[in-house]
Parts: sequence; structure tokens; C-alpha cells
Amino acid sequence: MAKQPAKEQADDMANATGTDPVQGYAALPGVADEMLDNNGAVRPVWSNFLTALGHMPRQELSERFARADRYLRDAGVFYRGYNTTGTSERHWPISHIPVLIDEREWQTLSEGLVQRADLLEKIIADIYGDGRLIGEGLIPPALIAANPEYLRPLVGVKPAGGHYLHFLAFEIGRGPDGNWWVLADRAQAPSGAGFALETRVATTRAFSDIYATSRVHRLASFFGAFRDTLQGMKQGTEGRIAVLSPGPANETYYEHAYIARYLGFMLLEGEDLTVVNDKVMVRTVAGLKPINVLWRRLDSTYADPLELDQHSHIGTPGLVQALRAESVTLVNALGTGILETRALLAFMPTISRHLLGEGLKLPSVATWWCGQQRERDHVAANIARMVIGPAYSRLPFFDDNEQSVLGSSLRPTAKDAIADWLMRDGQKLVGQEAVTLSTTPAWVDGRLSPRPMSLRVFAARTEKGWRIMPGGFARIGNGNDAAAIAMQAGGSAADVWIVSDHPVDRSTLLPAEETFTRNMPGSLPSRAADNLLWLGRYIERAEGALRILRAWHTRYAEAADAQQPLLADFSRYLSALDIDTEETVPASLLRNIDSAVYSASNIRDRFSPDGWLALNDLAKTAHRFAESVGSGDDAGHALTILLRKLAGFAGLVHENMYRFTGWRFLSLGRYIERGLHMTRLLARMSGPEAPDGALDMLLEIGDSVMTHRRRYNVNTARLTVTDLLALDPLNPRSILFQMNEIHREAEQLPNAYVNGQMTPFLREALRLRAGLAIMTPETMSSDMYRQLERELEHLSELLARTYLG
Repeated sequence: MAKQPAKEQADDMANATGTDPVQGYAALPGVADEMLDNNGAVRPVWSNFLTALGHMPRQELSERFARADRYLRDAGVFYRGYNTTGTSERHWPISHIPVLIDEREWQTLSEGLVQRADLLEKIIADIYGDGRLIGEGLIPPALIAANPEYLRPLVGVKPAGGHYLHFLAFEIGRGPDGNWWVLADRAQAPSGAGFALETRVATTRAFSDIYATSRVHRLASFFGAFRDTLQGMKQGTEGRIAVLSPGPANETYYEHAYIARYLGFMLLEGEDLTVVNDKVMVRTVAGLKPINVLWRRLDSTYADPLELDQHSHIGTPGLVQALRAESVTLVNALGTGILETRALLAFMPTISRHLLGEGLKLPSVATWWCGQQRERDHVAANIARMVIGPAYSRLPFFDDNEQSVLGSSLRPTAKDAIADWLMRDGQKLVGQEAVTLSTTPAWVDGRLSPRPMSLRVFAARTEKGWRIMPGGFARIGNGNDAAAIAMQAGGSAADVWIVSDHPVDRSTLLPAEETFTRNMPGSLPSRAADNLLWLGRYIERAEGALRILRAWHTRYAEAADAQQPLLADFSRYLSALDIDTEETVPASLLRNIDSAVYSASNIRDRFSPDGWLALNDLAKTAHRFAESVGSGDDAGHALTILLRKLAGFAGLVHENMYRFTGWRFLSLGRYIERGLHMTRLLARMSGPEAPDGALDMLLEIGDSVMTHRRRYNVNTARLTVTDLLALDPLNPRSILFQMNEIHREAEQLPNAYVNGQMTPFLREALRLRAGLAIMTPETMSSDMYRQLERELEHLSELLARTYLG
């Protein structure tokens, strides 16, 4: 395909549409560009995309970009940002224009990365094995012995299956000469693969027509091959695979949940695991179950507080001993973070020739460890084109700019002191050639502009060897400074399209029809069950409070007198529950809704995107109303809106959640809380001392006004209200209905019967159900309700002791 100069192509597009997104685009001086070659001509791989882009009016482009942004918002894609005031969830920052790379160039890159992955495997095996690289002088001893990522308890521990590395990431960039460099290796717990998938989906939402005709390599087969490889590592049919996460506070927790859901693995945290007889077991509601493969997403030092970092609260005591017993495979092995050491890049070329018999096919960025005299002198003499930073840092300079010093930015007086600094702290420092990253088009202020970028590329060990993801994602700077490509510094992410001249495989993770099997859901971890139970309780608690507050404010709007007996009595009741009627949305109600969001955030892998969005929308609306809505009619209207949103969330969960163990715990939480709510209300408001109007208010709160009119041919009375709200088995708001449902769900829980004997929880659920079923409205009293409240609380404790301990 002949290359077309950028200006001619821009003129063609301008003539066709009257818009010109490309005109004026030019590579920065001395910088390579992904779209333009060294002669300023558009690379052939970009031609079709740019032609299609040029035929789009600006309004259409804006709408396309908005579709991508909307997808990411609706899917709840976020990363956690850190700043001086704490942490916060931020929407995934997408750069809408993809980076296009020709398949032939990518093949060359892939060969270099496969070679590098093999080399890293040999290096880590030597570091924790024979130590010949140090013995033969290929790696300075200080670089290993003083390295915080060198974990001495792992020396001599051979991984199950024989491999230390299974999943890697590489930060690569194109230099001014057009050649690619490796800027950093990622072996500890590489992140970004899930974000690459979501970035691909979002980008195709914007350019679905272009993507469909561009012969872009798909990503699904890469994940499918890795999933199949991990499945092959399971030891026996009882083995399980899980993603081990540090938890929701981690900056990439969304990705952990997404990958677990996408590949069908369990998502676990350290507290979910225990080690028994040198075997890793997961605590589930059905008891301890074996885990054979852990895709580790937390740093090695935190993994085992018994033998590694004793201050870790997110690890599993005994995990290292399980590794010694080779009863579990870790992806990647503990201690592999040492491969990310910045100073190690200085020795990679020599190690490659020694171990592989050939040089690096894909060179590293030029690096000098300042613990050696000759290298120290070289860095000092060439300080103007160097970046100096911590030798043991695992970050490239653009992710570590607070600790790195750019030589060209130093004053002459500071440069004079560099030699002394390097002499004094040389073993702790490394010099690297200041990287001038290539640029790629980004949409800025209504036109394409060059922005610095690096690529994050992923490699997975499969049964056929290392496989490189055909794409990844590009980190795009928010200005011309290469140090600004980090997400925390305001950078964004772009999809990477590997474009072929030939039709590409359109693989998915869906099984072929002839291989169809029905797999039963895996065991439910106790922590997940606990979060589901409390999600149900918090949601029901919030609904109960909303119904009471709406009834109170509606009557207040009519009477305009908070001291009216009915309102005053209800105010005292609510005050005992920490609900302030002077607030439209009381702080305690906000806490319950926020607690529901927190519980849901701990089980993102088990939560649909629609349910998550609905719950967050409820929380945001509640906080907004708390700040802006007054009392009376306005409050009643606002509370009705919140009830509808809560009902929408409950409906989504009810209609979409698979009826298995997780569903049962969520339902049990709702039934227990609703039973407690109605029991307390009836104890307070159905007795002879209750103020006038209390029974009508009870029916309204119990959403049973119309049912009462149809069922009973009398006016509201204590016995009819008691019958409907306490003892009617067909009323979904009654106490007996909750007890029937609790017993029904309890019978379906794992190990409900052991050797023909009921669990204490099931036995108590049956006793309460039977005892209430034989009651009559005449026998129900305030004392009876209070006793029932205590028994329901006891039932909740039995549930926790039986399944969540």
C-alpha cells in the first residue's frame, strides 16, 4: 500500500466533509510518531481509520466519544486515585483514538517479548535457586542481598509445576530512531489486562463500524488460552482457581473483580484462606475447600505474615509453607517482584548472552547501576541526558518522578555535586538515559494532537509456551511531558489495535455448541456470604426507615404540628432507632445506604453492572436530597423517589441473580431485617396505648392499605392489623411470611442436615416458624413481639455462627 503524505490525506478529508481533524498534525521535533513515519507520511496501517475519521462531522465524533464514555460509566469501570487527602474512585480515563500497529511490526515485538519472558524465568529460577549469576559475577551481590523484594524464606522453594512466572506485563516505548525499548518489566502482580479489555469494548462502541472492517486481532483467545492453562494446573477434580486480591482499597480492585467474573474464577482475599496440613483452603459456607491455583494480585511481602511481613493484615499465615509442599500454584510465584528492579535492566544484555546465547531482541532502555566505578563516572559525565533514581525502585521514571531527578533540569551548581552524591550513595542509585517517548494522535480541543505514549503489553504462559496479547493498552500523556502519562498524573488509556492484512480469528470465551456442559456454581466463600447477608439487611433497613419517614412527613404536611400525639409518638420511636425526623434524609439512613454500597463493593465479582449502578444511583440521590430537600410535602416526594429507586435495585437483583447459595444469604438478610422491622413496629404501635391513627399508619408503612380493605369488611382494628401484618402467610410484609421464607431458604443451605440432624440454625428457624404459625391475633401482645424480636436476633447470630465463622 502506497504511503500518502499527511497533508494530502487531510486535504482529501476536508474536501469530502468540510471538517479537517488531521490538518496541522505534525510529529514533534526529534520525536517518533505512531501515525507518521520519519518522512512525515501517514503509515499505511492508519490510512483507513483516518479516512473514516475524516468523513465524520465533529458532532458525530462527539456522539461517538460520548458512547464510549457512557459505556465505561454504565459498566462501573474505575481505578482508585491517591492524593494527599486520601483515596477516591475515578472513572477510567479513556483516550478515544486507538493506537494502530501493523501486524508485521507486532510480530517482531512479540518475538522479543517472548525471548524476554524466557530470560526472566531463568533469572528468577537462578536467584532463588543455585545463585550462579551472582557467583559468576553477572549480577552484583548487593543488587540482590539489599533488595527489599528479595525474600529469603523463598530460597530453595521450587514452584509447583516448575515455573515461577505465568503472567507478565512489559512497559515498552518507541524511541526517536523508531525502534522499541523495554522501559520496565512487570512480574510481581501485573495489572491492566482487565482494563485493556474494557478499553477495547469502549473503543469499539465509538468506532464499531471501523473496527468491524479493520481486521483487528481480538483479545478473547489470549484470555481463553490462559484460562485453559490454569484449569490444567488444578490437582484433581476438587481443585479450585481463584484471584487473590488485596481488597477494595486497592487501586485496581475493579480489574480483579472483572477478571474473576470474566474468566469464571473465585475472587478471594487473604482472610478467606487458611492453611491446613500444608494445603491452602478457602472458607466457604459449605466448609473448607481446597484451592490449587491462586492468581496473585497482591505484593509478595504481604502474602504471609507468618514468614514475610509480620505487619500484613491482608495475607494468609502459612502460605509459604504450602508453597514448600507444592500444594498450590501461585501466579506469579512469591518473590518475583525482584525482577522489576530498575537497576537489573543494566545487566540484562550480558545475562541474555550468557543464558540464552544471544543478545536481547528487544533492548531495555539504557541503564547504568551506580554501584560500580566506571558506570558511576559515565552517569556523572553525561548527567544532562540522564535520569537518576532509586536503584531498587520497581517503577519506570515516569511513574516515579517524585523520587527521580532529571539531569537536564539541574542547575550548574547542583550538577557539580552529582559525583559526590553518586560516590556516597551509588549502590542505591541508577542512571537511565532520559527517554523521549514517541507520540500518538489524541483528540484534544476538537482535533488530533500528538501526545507521548507508552504501551503496556501482556504475556501469558500457555500449554504451547508464552503468548503475547495482540494489543494491550497505551498510556497517553496529558501534555508533551513523558512524565505525565501515569494515570495518577492525569494520563489516559487508549486501545491498541493490531491490524492485519488478512481476516483475523473472531474467538470468544463462549464454548462451542458441541462442547456444551452445565457447570454448577462454585462454593460461596464465607466472607462473600457475610457481605451478601448484610447487603440484604442494610437495604431492608433503609427501606423500612424510608417508609416510616415518608408516612411521618406526609402527616406532618397535613397537620403542620410535630407535637401532634401520633407524630410525637413516632418521633420518639424513631429517635430510639437513631432516626431524626427533623432531617429529610437522616444521617443514620445515609449510613445504611452507604453500608449497603460498601457491602456490594466487596462482592463486585458477584454483582451485575446494572445492580451496581442502581445502588450507586440510590446513594448519590440520597446524599443530594439530604442537602437540598426540606420537610413536609417536599420530603414526602423525595422519600417516594428514593423508595422507587430502592425498589428498582431490589427488582434488578430479584430478577437477575442466580438462585444459588449467594442469593439465599442475600434473601435471608432481607427476611430477617424485615421481620425485625415489622416486629418492632407492631410492638410499639398496635397496643391499646397507641395513639389514634397508629394502625392506619402501620398499614401504610407495611404497604398493606389496599390489601386490608379487600380482606376485611371492617374498619381498621387492632386484631385485623395484627392478623395481616403479623400472621398472614400470604402477605409479603407480615412476620409469618418472613419466618416461612427464612425456613425455606435455610433448608436449601449447604449442610442443612448432617447425618439426618438439622443444624442449630435450621432447628431454630423451624421452631420460630411453627411457634408463630399457631398464634392468633388475640394472643399477640407487646411482650410477645419483644420476645420474638430477641429470638430473631438470636436466629441471626446462629446463622453467623453456623456459616460465617
